[in-house]
Amino acid sequence: MKLDAKTIAGLALPDDKTDVIHFDSNLAGFGFRLRASGNEVRKSWIAQYRRAGATRRMLLGSAEVLTADQARVAAKKVLAAVALGEDPQAEKTARRSADKFTFAALAEEFLAVKETTLKPRTLTETRRYLRGPYFKPLHNMPADTVSRKDIAARLLAITRECGATTALRARSVISELFSWAMGQGLCETNPVIGTNRPKKPSPRSRVLNDSELASVWRAVDDDDFGRIVRLLLLLGQRRSEVGGMTWRELDLERATWTIPSTRTKNGRSHTLSLPPLAMDIITNTPRIVGRDYLFGPRARGFTSWARPKRMLDIRLGDKVERWSLHDLRRSFCSHLGNLGVLPHTIEAAVNHYSGFRSGVAGTYNRSPYEREVRAALALWDDHVRSITEGGERKVVSIQRQAL
Repeated sequence: MKLDAKTIAGLALPDDKTDVIHFDSNLAGFGFRLRASGNEVRKSWIAQYRRAGATRRMLLGSAEVLTADQARVAAKKVLAAVALGEDPQAEKTARRSADKFTFAALAEEFLAVKETTLKPRTLTETRRYLRGPYFKPLHNMPADTVSRKDIAARLLAITRECGATTALRARSVISELFSWAMGQGLCETNPVIGTNRPKKPSPRSRVLNDSELASVWRAVDDDDFGRIVRLLLLLGQRRSEVGGMTWRELDLERATWTIPSTRTKNGRSHTLSLPPLAMDIITNTPRIVGRDYLFGPRARGFTSWARPKRMLDIRLGDKVERWSLHDLRRSFCSHLGNLGVLPHTIEAAVNHYSGFRSGVAGTYNRSPYEREVRAALALWDDHVRSITEGGERKVVSIQRQAL
């Protein structure tokens, strides 16, 4: 019989059966299915065909939703695809499986692999970009359906809300994610390719003068953040390095601090001689039993930068404007240069391997300039003491020595 609204209305499930399919006499493979489900009889349209020696059955939809004519059109499309060598049911199953593998699931797979290869700080940043709000609208999307348009829209929003620098980093992280996914056969393309790269902002050039440095020194509270700010000013290291300082990295007898390679940006361990003011700050920091970190929570070190920096800016008022904690590192280097410290010594002090320590010079000259760095830090320590406490400097600058 031909399946239409009139014929299916008279079909019923026999008492001795729970599942029956009536096939159309005009379109082979097009069927109307009656299946018992509790006290109800479910009615649906199906398309049945053979593929690789096996019978496959594909659900077209419920008879409560699709009319006979609509179901017939859908069946023709499925059977036509089969005639062309396709397997619609297998594709539907694969699509269902792919839909379950969301962007969020892909990100977790990626992070699990990277746990053993990325530095702790880089891993933390990568987690923040992939799990945080930056790409949240994509989290529930099937990973293989994320398009260039989706990525471009998110990068535009991140640039607008968080700035170009954050957008550039977010773009780099998600591009690495999809490149890895392609290598694993989880995605066919990298949708980041072809998206506009946010314009990188001009490098900051802010250098705090002596008066501003003294104002910052005096304005900080006697708390973790205040001690970190003073150490940043004295030592010129990165805030994550000082914020993550541990007691095991310190040799208080020798007055040295060794930052392990796992915590430095360039992957090279870095040992610094600690001048008197820095030693005073460290030795006066309360040591809590069971906590290796000097600052911040027990298990992570100091990470809450925004609020205390905002409160510090309020206390400073118009004495120091438009500055960041990283400007203290630039100020450290610039003022050491003004005091006559040679460029290669300054680079050694801040663990830089560029400029004077790059190329052939860096390959053959492996000296850490330990003595020169110790002298430079002592000179800077004395300068900071003189501008914050008053009085004459006790350590003569290298420029004055030359005279």
